[in-house]
Amino acid sequence: SIWSVCCLLCALVLWDRFQTTGTATQSSQYDSYGAAGNAIDGNRNTKYTDGSCTHTNQDSKPWWRLDLQDVFTVTSVTITNRGDCCSERIDGAEIRVGNSLNDNAGQSSSFQCNWTMGRYVNVVLPKPGILTLCEVEVNGHDSSGWYKPERCW
Repeated sequence: SIWSVCCLLCALVLWDRFQTTGTATQSSQYDSYGAAGNAIDGNRNTKYTDGSCTHTNQDSKPWWRLDLQDVFTVTSVTITNRGDCCSERIDGAEIRVGNSLNDNAGQSSSFQCNWTMGRYVNVVLPKPGILTLCEVEVNGHDSSGWYKPERCW
């Protein structure tokens, strides 16, 4: 469809703009390699020590959050998991999209969001564990319903 082509082109052409419109945080940080912002650096490298993956401590309910700085309609989220070890850490993780900060929200997996609106995209592990993500790619459009390339990420 035309929307798919537009969104794909926007994601390829304006990826740097996306990085500047969102802010990533997480429940904790294991070490200097595991910063939350690594998941939105545009690099799908799955080797943790190369510095492009996130890593929390052992938390009771670890989470990672992207603040899009405005409300958007999210159509899909693609997550690239760690590939050098520990790929099972993401098992049971949930993707939540919404407007609240209260926990709303080696290979890549895509999840369709059925046009969910929200400012925050959260990846939550609803059990004790460690959460490691190597890339999180959010696709969608401005919440007004009109395709606006300057707001696409």
